[in-house]
Amino acid sequence: MNIELLHQITDYGIIGILGFMSFISVWLWIERLMFYKKIKLQSYNSKEELEIELTNNINVISSFASNAPYIGLLGTVIGIIITFYIMGQSGNLDVKNIMTSLALALKATAMGLIVAIPSMFFYNHLSRKIEVLVTKWEVANGKN
Repeated sequence: MNIELLHQITDYGIIGILGFMSFISVWLWIERLMFYKKIKLQSYNSKEELEIELTNNINVISSFASNAPYIGLLGTVIGIIITFYIMGQSGNLDVKNIMTSLALALKATAMGLIVAIPSMFFYNHLSRKIEVLVTKWEVANGKN
């Protein structure tokens, strides 16, 4: 098995998972923002009922923000292991191949951060919107 094939497997596996996580995170953020724009606070009888509706799916965004760097790091570690394994098997210590392989491995960590940073922004943004909506409900219902 050659090094290019192994790197493609790592790329498509890890980068694919991270890309999927990124898409879902953006989609859930947009879905929540649209839900918050059309919500009718007066239709909720209890604060708990409102909070359940408002917090739906934001835990997924938070989980993606927390775990994307680890998935990226896993891709980097797998890439480095593959690089060292291939070098050991072939006995080829070509600096060009080593550096290229390690750079490709680090791409997974970068992608993990690219997913995590916006996801953390999305989560914090939605958390603040939830706080504001719950406070508006409390004020409207004399619960403050």
